[in-house]
Amino acid sequence: MPIIGFAGLGLMGAGMAGNILKAGYPLKVLAHRNRQPIDDLVSRGAAEAANAAALGAECDIVFLCVTGAPQVESLIDDEHGIRVGARQAGRDNLVIVDCSTSEPTLTRKLAESLAQDRITLIDAPLGGIPAQAESGELQAIIGADPATLERVRPVIETWAARIMHVGPVGAGHTMKLLNNFLAMGYGAIFAEALAIGAKAGITPQTFDSVIRGSRMDSGFYRTFFQYVLERDRNAHRFTLANAHKDTRYLASLAEAMNVDAGVARAVRDLYAGAEAQGDGEKYVPELSDIVAARHQLSLAD
Repeated sequence: MPIIGFAGLGLMGAGMAGNILKAGYPLKVLAHRNRQPIDDLVSRGAAEAANAAALGAECDIVFLCVTGAPQVESLIDDEHGIRVGARQAGRDNLVIVDCSTSEPTLTRKLAESLAQDRITLIDAPLGGIPAQAESGELQAIIGADPATLERVRPVIETWAARIMHVGPVGAGHTMKLLNNFLAMGYGAIFAEALAIGAKAGITPQTFDSVIRGSRMDSGFYRTFFQYVLERDRNAHRFTLANAHKDTRYLASLAEAMNVDAGVARAVRDLYAGAEAQGDGEKYVPELSDIVAARHQLSLAD
């Protein structure tokens, strides 16, 4: 079996790596700030890599599940990065699978550069929530050539219930940004609709009684309102900082494509404002409280 490397053991990555290990693949993991998932995986049979270069030198397929473009670039091209390790070990068949939500332009640039070292980069950003990462029921939105996809497919199938090949490298990240633009756009609309409604005497409970079960209902709506109505912070664990990052990437992509994306900029700016006031580590549904508080309202009453 191929040796698998994994960097980025956060809310999503820890569950994904656990499923790879459960399927019997030799697994090498890279520590960052939180020791708990590393220690858990090592106790179950994984090996800890000294640095990203060790992943490049010792693994056949390396998964990255980090915050965004700067972290991806650092893991690959720092002085102790994956590229250096692969070069020093003479590896010329390494595949890097970027599961982060990153910038498509950087993804394509890195893929072209890595190809010169006979390293293949593909993008496989995720759809789903941490509970689905643990249960192996995520979606993988993949930008890759068909041959590389077939090589890595058995490993991805350990943590993904649905694999969607959307085009060449970079297409996965493009589609993921579009998906997250829709999701974060809904979050922004829900937050402002609740504030407007509260000003007009419509409670969140009344709002929900009309929307739930209607054509405007959705999985995103349900987890968002699980927080709004039940105050369950764990219902939708996606930070406002990540929401700002993703909407910023989407607005930048639109600009690069010469699309006048006014809605994208407005959504980005709402999340940017939340992060700027120190709320970046709060989760997306908590945007409803932030918007309400700006108008001297409380949705929890």
